[in-house]
Amino acid sequence: MNYNEAKAKLDSIGQSQLLKYYDELDDQAKQDLLDQIEETDFKVVESIKVKDTMNVRGVISPIESMELPEIEKNADKFRATGLDAIKKGEVAAVLLAGGMGTRLGSDDPKGMYDIGITKHVYIFQRLIENLMDVVKEAGVYVPLFIMTSDKNNEATINFFKTMNFFGYDPSYISFFKQDMAPATDYEGHVYLEEKGRIATSPNGNAGWFISMEKAGLARKAKEQGIKWINIFAVDNVLQRIADPVFIGAVIDGGFVSGSKVVRKAAKDEKVGAMCLEDGKPSIVEYYDMTPELMDAVNEKGDPAYNFGVILNYLFSIDELYAILEKQLPLHVVEKKIPYIDENGNLVKPEEPNGYKFEQLVLDMIHQMKNSLPFEVVREKEFAPIKNKTGVDSVESARELCKKNGIEL
Repeated sequence: MNYNEAKAKLDSIGQSQLLKYYDELDDQAKQDLLDQIEETDFKVVESIKVKDTMNVRGVISPIESMELPEIEKNADKFRATGLDAIKKGEVAAVLLAGGMGTRLGSDDPKGMYDIGITKHVYIFQRLIENLMDVVKEAGVYVPLFIMTSDKNNEATINFFKTMNFFGYDPSYISFFKQDMAPATDYEGHVYLEEKGRIATSPNGNAGWFISMEKAGLARKAKEQGIKWINIFAVDNVLQRIADPVFIGAVIDGGFVSGSKVVRKAAKDEKVGAMCLEDGKPSIVEYYDMTPELMDAVNEKGDPAYNFGVILNYLFSIDELYAILEKQLPLHVVEKKIPYIDENGNLVKPEEPNGYKFEQLVLDMIHQMKNSLPFEVVREKEFAPIKNKTGVDSVESARELCKKNGIEL
């Protein structure tokens, strides 16, 4: 795409401001901006006009979870089924690692953050060590796909190479970049984050599969005989990945998806809760939890929405392809978006100043035929790192790691 073509495209959609500083750029920056304009899907911006009528939630009701006593009773059977699938090469894992360590005070990818005390222990390292437990038990490597973003792809790949992939066989690791969506002000004008770069953000935690498909890796996985994909977030340093018991419970139960869940620490804890929505599996986000939902009880007298998701899901690859044929809902989300102002200065707002556009895993779950909420022991599998200190922080994760015998 040349300048005139880019200008015509932007003029036609009212986004000509993106070329405001074009003449100030060097040749490489000019080409990079033109390439980004060509690649960017601006159609998502139109959703701002109908955002108030989009994604109206259905009727929320409780869903039955598989709780620890039942899991412990059937653990041997589930484990055997799960290990069999892993040994046959039917299970892969996808690490969602597109984020940066900004909230931790780091300019590096979040997975590069060092939580060690007496030695180096990186977030990526902890996750690979957890996956290696399964590799040793099954006697085979689990294919691992790592989703990065435009902002951290090169740094992430270089880090893994420098660290010799933390002992994981690199022939079983593939990297791909998540698709990005433009970020706008409240009127729908797309921001610049640099004079020669459009402000973008990852297209949500449900964007991983379409991004994997566009990279050619989803089709490759299916052709290799992979039937199940376990996706997990980068920030939980205790989670079990490709867990044979979890996989076996989903397969033995005839489910097409599963969600690892933990008992909530409080009824208003900031985690989404598994539920039914219009009779189909879904997730009610913490900000949608009304007082009535928080106080509701089930037939046993327990809190009805007491199991929070930890962003560790298992999906049938066939069901994922079925979803691709549909259109996942788009969510217009208010966010704080750094931008270049009219004077060419970078502004980092302290309050939300516009919209990002995301697809969410809750909609992916909702389009599945069924889903198994599978309880795990919170203290053994849930140590999220969202902040540097306080709740769900580096500090709390370190304490939980030490309680689980992990040397830091």
